[in-house]
Amino acid sequence: MEIPKTYESQKSEEKWYKHWMDKNYFHSEPDDREPYTIVIPPPNVTGVLHMGHMLNNTIQDVLIRRARMQGKNACWVPGTDHASIATEAKVVNKLRGEGIKKSDLTRDEFMEHAWEWKEKHGGIILDQLKKLGASCDWERTSFTMDESYAESVKDVFIDLYKKGKIYRGVRMVNWDPSAKTALSDEEVIHKEVNSKLYNVRYQIEGTDQWLTVATTRPETILGDTAICVNPNDVRYVNLVGKKAIVPISNRAIPIIQDDYVDMEFGTGCLKITPAHDINDHEMGERHNLEVIDILNSDGSLNEKGLHYKGMDRFEARKAIVVELEEKGFMVKVEDHINKLGFSERTDAVIEPRLSLQWFVDMKNISEPALEHVMNGDIKFYPDNMKNTYRHWMENIKDWCISRQLWWGHRIPAWYYGEGENEFVVAKTKEEAIELANEKAGRTITDVELNQDEDVLDTWFSSWLWPISVFDGLTKPNNKEIEYYYPTNDIVTAPEIMFFWVARMIIAGYEYMGEKPFKNVYYTGIVRDKLGRKMSKSLGNSPDPIKLIEDFGADGVRIGMLVSSPAGNDLPFDTSQCEQGRNFTNKVWNAFRLVSSWEVQEIEQPKSSAIAVEWFESKLNETLIHINDQFDKFRISDALMASYKLVWDDFCSWYLEMIKPAYQQPIDAKTKEQTIAFFEKLMKIIHPFTPFISEEIWHLLRDRKDGEDIIVATWPETGKVDETLIANFKDTADIISNIRNIRKQNNIANKIEIELGIVKSSNHHEQMDPVLVKMGNVAALSYITDKLANSFSFIVKNSSYYIPFGDTVDIEGEIEKVKEELEYTKGFMKSVQKKLGNERFVNSAPEQVVNIEKKKLADAQEKIKILEEKINNLG
Repeated sequence: MEIPKTYESQKSEEKWYKHWMDKNYFHSEPDDREPYTIVIPPPNVTGVLHMGHMLNNTIQDVLIRRARMQGKNACWVPGTDHASIATEAKVVNKLRGEGIKKSDLTRDEFMEHAWEWKEKHGGIILDQLKKLGASCDWERTSFTMDESYAESVKDVFIDLYKKGKIYRGVRMVNWDPSAKTALSDEEVIHKEVNSKLYNVRYQIEGTDQWLTVATTRPETILGDTAICVNPNDVRYVNLVGKKAIVPISNRAIPIIQDDYVDMEFGTGCLKITPAHDINDHEMGERHNLEVIDILNSDGSLNEKGLHYKGMDRFEARKAIVVELEEKGFMVKVEDHINKLGFSERTDAVIEPRLSLQWFVDMKNISEPALEHVMNGDIKFYPDNMKNTYRHWMENIKDWCISRQLWWGHRIPAWYYGEGENEFVVAKTKEEAIELANEKAGRTITDVELNQDEDVLDTWFSSWLWPISVFDGLTKPNNKEIEYYYPTNDIVTAPEIMFFWVARMIIAGYEYMGEKPFKNVYYTGIVRDKLGRKMSKSLGNSPDPIKLIEDFGADGVRIGMLVSSPAGNDLPFDTSQCEQGRNFTNKVWNAFRLVSSWEVQEIEQPKSSAIAVEWFESKLNETLIHINDQFDKFRISDALMASYKLVWDDFCSWYLEMIKPAYQQPIDAKTKEQTIAFFEKLMKIIHPFTPFISEEIWHLLRDRKDGEDIIVATWPETGKVDETLIANFKDTADIISNIRNIRKQNNIANKIEIELGIVKSSNHHEQMDPVLVKMGNVAALSYITDKLANSFSFIVKNSSYYIPFGDTVDIEGEIEKVKEELEYTKGFMKSVQKKLGNERFVNSAPEQVVNIEKKKLADAQEKIKILEEKINNLG
C-alpha cells in the first residue's frame, strides 16, 4: 500500500468517525462490566460551538475514550438545554424580522414558532461536536423539554411544593427589563462602571433647612418614601421625626434612623426607595414604609413617574437631572465608580423589583450537598474550588424559579380566584379541578381554572440532568438508573458551579439519596493572548470549525489541552493548534520511516537490542506516570507526558538508535519490536488524538473486523529498569556533547570520529554500542590520561576526548577557549565582589545569597575545565 507523504486529516476524520458510528462503538447498554458514565453539560439548544465547549468536550472525550479502552462500559450522554431566556429572545428577534410581534400571538402560536426554531437550529452544536471526534452515545441524546423529561420536572415541582420547600410570595427580585423576567442571583453579572454621584437637596418641611442626599439613580427619587440617617450621627439627630419634601413630586416623607446607614458615605443621609433596592426594601419592612414602584416591566416609568411616564429609565434619568438643576435641587455632580448588575443573557442593567414569584426554600434542602462535598464523598478538581462552593452554600439564598416567559416548562399551578391562596398545584388540569373543588369547597368550572402563565427557571430542569436522562424519576429504580447512577465525572466551567453543579448535588441527595457524580473537574476560562475572555462581542474568538479544517481535529484537541490544567484559565493562541498539527505530522512521518525499512534475516545489532530494552523501560515508566496523572485529573500533564514520550523518546532517540544505514535493511526482531512499541504508543495517544491513532493502527498491521483501536485494551505497565534509564540519560548527555562539538566546529555528522574515554565509575560500558552508533564513532578507546590536541568534555566525572584530526585550526581554537576563560573569570570576580559585600550578604534573603554562591562554584568549576582544555590544546 502506498502511504501518502502527508497525513490527510480531513479524509481520516470522515472515514473513521463514520466507521465508529457504523460499528455502534459509542452506544452503551447495562451489562456486567463496570460502568463509566459522563453526562454532558447540555449546551443551549440555540448555540453553536465556541472555544469553551471545545475545551470542555475534548476533556470529556479523552476521559470516555480511555475508560472504554480500560474495558469499562463507557456511556457519554449528550443533549441540549432549552435555555428559556436565550431561546425566547432568538425566536422573538426572528419574528420581529418577519414583522410579527410576540404580543400579537397566542401562547400556542408562539410555541409553534419556538419548536420550529428548535428543530431547525437545535442540532447544530451536537453535529459540530462530532467533527471534534466526540464519542457520545448519540442514541441517548436528551433535551430538557422532552416529554419524559418534562414530566420529571413537573413531578419535582409538585413534590417540593407538597413538602413545603416551594412557596409563592412577593419578594425583591432581579428584574431583566429587556427579557421582562425575574432572574436568580446567579444570573446577574456584576461589573464596575463609570457612573455619576448626584448630590440632591431635600427641604425640611415647614423650615428653610435642607438635607443633601447622594444618589447614583436620580430617577428613583420619584419613589422615595423616607430619608434615613445613622442614630449615632450627631449632625442630624435634631431632624429625626421631622419630614422632608421630595424634589419634583413634592411629597412629604419621614426622616428616620437606622444603623444600616454609613455615616462616611456621601453626606451620611440615605434616600429610601423600598421598591427599587433590596437593602431599602428590607429597611422599609423594618420601619413600615410605603412602597412606591415607579417602573414598568420594560424599564420605562409608569404613572407614579409623573410627567416622565412612558420614558425609558435612562432617558428619564437625564431629564430629571436637568429638572433638578433648573429648580435648584442639584448641589453637585461627581464622577463615581460603582458596581452594577447586568443580565447574564441580555446584558441589560438589572432592576431590583418587587414581584410575586415562586421560590425554592434552599436552607434545609442544601445541607447534604454541602456536607458530602466537604467530607470528600464528591471530589473537586482542583480541590481549592471547595472553598468557593462552601462559601456560597453557607450563605445560600432562596432560589427564584419562576420566569415571565413562554418557552420552557410551564409552572403546574392552577388559579381559580384572585385570592392569595386561591390556587392548587397539580400535574394536569383534571387533577387541578379535583383539588380546587376540594380546597374551595365548591364546584370549580373548567373555565374558571387558569394555569400559571410563567415557566420555570431553565436550571430547575437541568439540575435533574444526571437523573432524568436515565428516567430516574418517571421510572423509579429502572435498570438504567440503577446501573449508570451515580455517574463518574462531570466536566464543567467554574462559573456554573452554583447554577448547575451545586443544584445537581442538591437534587441528587433529595431524590436519589445519593451523589449524582463522584468527581467534578473544573476547566478554566479560555482567554485570548491579552487575557480577555473569548466572546463573540469582542470578536476575539476563532471559529472552532475553521480551526478543525485548518489544523485537523487531533491538532485542535492537543492545542486545547496543551496548557489547560484543571481550574486554571487557558491562554489560547492558534499556534497551540499548529503545535498539535505538528505533533500529528511527526507521528505520521515516524510511521512512514518505520514502514519504509526493508526486513532481512540478519542479527540484531547490540545498539538496537539496548535501544529496545531502554525504550520498553522508558515507555513503562512514562505510562505509570500518565496513569497517575489521569487518576489525579491532570489531563494536561498526562497529554504532555504522552507527547514527550512520542516526540522525544521515541522519535528523537529510539528511532535514531535503531535506524539502519542508508538503503540498508533492518533485522526482523527490531522491526517487530518497533511495530509493537508503535501500537502501544497509538493506544496511549488515542484518547487525545483519536483519528491519527486509528489511522496508523490499521496501517501497522492487517486487522480483523472489530480490531479497532477505539476498543483496543489500554496498555498495561511492565517492568521498569531504573538503572538502565539513568545510564541512557548519561549516554544521551555524552552524545549531545559530541553533537555540539560537531556543530561548533563544522564537523559533518557523516564524518566518523575517534573517541577516547578516561573512565570513572559513572561511565556505562554496556551503552557503548549506542554511543558508537549515535556519535558516529569509528574507534572508541579507553585511555588513562588526557588526550592532547583534542576537544574534551566531562559527563559524570568521566572525561571524553575527540582528537582534532587535520580539519581543526588549533591556534584559533585556543583563542576561542581563552576568550571564554577571560569572560568567565570576569563573571567570577563580579560574583565574588557581591559576596564580599557584608551589607548584601546580611540583608539579602538566604535563597538569593545561595544562588550567588552557586554561581561562584559553577564559574570556578568552568574555569578549571577551560584551563585544562587549553593545556590539552597546547
